[in-house]
Amino acid sequence: MPRAGLTPGGVIAEAAGLADEVGLDALTLAALAARFGVAVPSLYKHVDGLDGVRRGIAITGLRELAAAMAQGTGYRGVAHAYRDWAREHPGRYTATLRAVPAGDPEYEAAAVGVLTIVNAVLARHGLVGAAAIDGARLLRASLHGFVSLEAAGGFGMPRDIDTSFERLLDALEAGLDALAADAAAG
Repeated sequence: MPRAGLTPGGVIAEAAGLADEVGLDALTLAALAARFGVAVPSLYKHVDGLDGVRRGIAITGLRELAAAMAQGTGYRGVAHAYRDWAREHPGRYTATLRAVPAGDPEYEAAAVGVLTIVNAVLARHGLVGAAAIDGARLLRASLHGFVSLEAAGGFGMPRDIDTSFERLLDALEAGLDALAADAAAG
């Protein structure tokens, strides 16, 4: 008889919580098994090793991030939702950063959820096609950089971090508008 909570979904959910607590890189199968009170080999009945756990956390994280971003209204709302979710779920956030592996439709579908929201924001700025790819990279790199520095305590100067985030969003919006103008002139 399987232990309560020891299902593929239950293992991934617990692993996601543990990754948020200790960091994705510090997540081990031993620590995860201890959460369930089982030996590590018992996990292999439910997940495909540590790589399978990390894959599951990434898929979960992408789905959750898409759901959070979907609640945001407009460019700023989506950006704030991204930042808030990343701060609340640091281990899951880290898992979402890898490029989607080829040939994994479940992983790809989860990533498409985030990309669909980003593309909708970019389209409202007039960015489609190749310009949308540049815009998505600009947006992702900027938001990720801010979130990562904030999480690492990298903003030590005596200025309100939220104010700095708003200035970043101002600059990003201007950058997206400039990309759109270049694409239109193009």
